Amino acid sequence: MDKTTKEHNVNTSKEFVSFYIGDALCCINMLRVQEIIKFPNLITQAPLAPEYVLGLLNLRGQLITVIDIGKKLGLSQVKPGKDSRNIIVNSQEEHIGLLVDNVGDFLQVEPGEIEPAPSNLCSLQGKFFKGVYKTDAGLIGILDVDEILKYQ
Repeated sequence: MDKTTKEHNVNTSKEFVSFYIGDALCCINMLRVQEIIKFPNLITQAPLAPEYVLGLLNLRGQLITVIDIGKKLGLSQVKPGKDSRNIIVNSQEEHIGLLVDNVGDFLQVEPGEIEPAPSNLCSLQGKFFKGVYKTDAGLIGILDVDEILKYQ
């Protein structure tokens, strides 16, 4: 494989981080992820916030809104525990923490391997998904971070 082909493959494949919300396996584009941290002990409640907003987190002097991604997607509430993680994502000039049950693998996916999301992806709100990635273990829903956080 020559240098041009290698560069082309690197530029067209996408890297994702997978995570669990209950039994549902989802992923988001790594380019949207600032960092992944353990669930913090101290979150300040946000008055009059939607029920999926857990509150605010002070991360090195920066306020981050933390949302329960399970509630936002219509799944079960994420129960903070030793495996829970906050995936800090960039969204519209702001950092948002997505609370998930645990983080899975990092995936490198070619565009041709991504299929359109079914309109009712496992009874989830299909508008929040850009597509699905098939593995031997099953389907991984590719979340659309912008759509999820549009009404946040």
